[in-house]
Amino acid sequence: MKLTLRCVSVAALLSAALVTPVALAQENVRIGFVNTDRMLREADPAKSAQTKLEQEFSRREKELDAAGAALKTASDRFEREAPTMSDTQRQTRQRQLVEQDREFQRRRREFQEDLNSRKSEELQQVLDRANRVVRQVAEAEKYDVILQEAVYINPKLDITDKVIKALNSAK
Repeated sequence: MKLTLRCVSVAALLSAALVTPVALAQENVRIGFVNTDRMLREADPAKSAQTKLEQEFSRREKELDAAGAALKTASDRFEREAPTMSDTQRQTRQRQLVEQDREFQRRRREFQEDLNSRKSEELQQVLDRANRVVRQVAEAEKYDVILQEAVYINPKLDITDKVIKALNSAK
């Protein structure tokens, strides 16, 4: 019973797959494609969001880089001076370095989490705006379907340039 039902389902899917392209061709359906990755690289709103993030996080990143360099310098100095230190001095400095490293790693994680969160927010704003523009282009040019992901797309269906131009002019 299950096998028969499964065979009927597969047959129905196959017949729908064979009939659909013929039906679409007869109805003259307009299909477009938008390369989202390219749009996020080339559109002005995406570039300005990236610049905004770089400005917002550059100071913290420089501080972290300086802290990392200071930690490395302290660690190198410890390695050089360790043989001449007493056991208690060596253990004390080693604990200090371990604590500094923990603090550095914690700050690095916080920075990365904050950066990822802000990137997500900015990306979502750009994507929302881009989706509105895609919808406007689709309605204005009477597209029936706009795809954003595909294994293969004929270049003549690609409307990414139109969307980027519309996004850039919709400031």
